[in-house]
Amino acid sequence: MKVPFLDLKAQYKQIKEEIDQALADVISEQQFILGLKVKALEETLAAYSSVCHGIGVASGSDALMLSLMALEVGAGDEVITTPFTFFATAGSISKVGAKPVFVDIDPKTYNLDPTKIEEQITPKIKAIIPVHLFGQCADMEPIKELSQRYGLWIIEDAAQAIGSDYIKDSYTHQRAGSIGDLGCFSFYPSKNLGGFGDGGMVTTNSDDLAHRVQLLRVHGASSKYYHQLIGVNSRLDSLQAAVLLVKFHYLEEWTEKRQENAAYYNQLFKERDHRNLTIEIPSVQYHNRHIYNQYVIRVPKRDELREFLYREGIGTDVYFPLPLHLQECYRGLGYRQGAFPHAERAEKEALALPIYPELTKEQLEYVVSKIAEFF
Repeated sequence: MKVPFLDLKAQYKQIKEEIDQALADVISEQQFILGLKVKALEETLAAYSSVCHGIGVASGSDALMLSLMALEVGAGDEVITTPFTFFATAGSISKVGAKPVFVDIDPKTYNLDPTKIEEQITPKIKAIIPVHLFGQCADMEPIKELSQRYGLWIIEDAAQAIGSDYIKDSYTHQRAGSIGDLGCFSFYPSKNLGGFGDGGMVTTNSDDLAHRVQLLRVHGASSKYYHQLIGVNSRLDSLQAAVLLVKFHYLEEWTEKRQENAAYYNQLFKERDHRNLTIEIPSVQYHNRHIYNQYVIRVPKRDELREFLYREGIGTDVYFPLPLHLQECYRGLGYRQGAFPHAERAEKEALALPIYPELTKEQLEYVVSKIAEFF
């Protein structure tokens, strides 16, 4: 049996007619940059994310960079974030001239550990970028409390978390992208809501920050050739917006299927007693709505298991094989092996299994049976 890590062809097959028609409409209209399709997507996703404003940009990486630019974070400033994330999180900090300051992760959720943040706060710290990794919100309540006490901005890296909710108790039900000052989303094809190329969005409840991001994405211009700020070229294409508007109608259905797949994985592993298999299944914090952009287990002999599964026709992926503080380009920050033990352990043990909505129960059963066979 073959179980690819991700099968976008299966998704496209189900909605081919709608997608093809949406693309044909844009081609007929000949309006390819921003325009009505982008505006419609911005309004749709702002409402879905429980915010006032959505600003479409060229990528999730640009969403982070533009958010920092809107907050005027730059040379001499520092920003706290996690070393266990995609490079764009820290890279965007460096691109605006600021310095990333890393804090270790919670070993259960892989998200930024809020108990370790305060000891890193200095007068140079201007913002915190928590990452809602793998589809689950970071523990935002204590992060917000710290930001308010020290006067820091919060930028949520929600690239993997569209539609996820932070639900600490029955009185706090907050959607990813609405909790901090700015939220950043990615529409990279592998995301739960993925386009046919790069794309991203910034969300905010602030009229002023929304206006600044809107200016910054078009070279800082409010009208053609008249520039109030020094910005960049980071506009969302109408073709991408058209694809995303079609896919959005299926997003909740696909999210629920991912959650069902995750629940079935959990059941299968528990039936085989995952403790004896030395497997740690994903942990859901509080009452959070986890949208499972990835289903990540922790295992010893991770690399050997991955090779075995590959031979058995099962696709997997590793997020992330080298934490950011140990990357060559950040050697100058002075971090050493052992600085963040939980992140460093995760990079050796974390393995993402197939979780996409079109998987069958038979495929999920096959994956678990082969993992059990390996151990």
